[in-house]
Amino acid sequence: MSLSARNQLSGKVIDIKFGAIIALISVQVGDNVIQSVITQLSAETLQLKTGDSVRVVIKSTDVMLDKD
Repeated sequence: MSLSARNQLSGKVIDIKFGAIIALISVQVGDNVIQSVITQLSAETLQLKTGDSVRVVIKSTDVMLDKD
């Protein structure tokens, strides 16, 4: 599948927390952890489990930075 998103990072699922409607997926990408909130149905459809190799796709019109 081709995607227009340029920010694609390979990583491994290190934690999944299921809520009533959403799932919080934590992915180790190098020395960093990226968290994604997706629907519980999407997590189930992807059959996500800890240890899975995944691709984190980031597409956003806004990226914010803050400096003290």
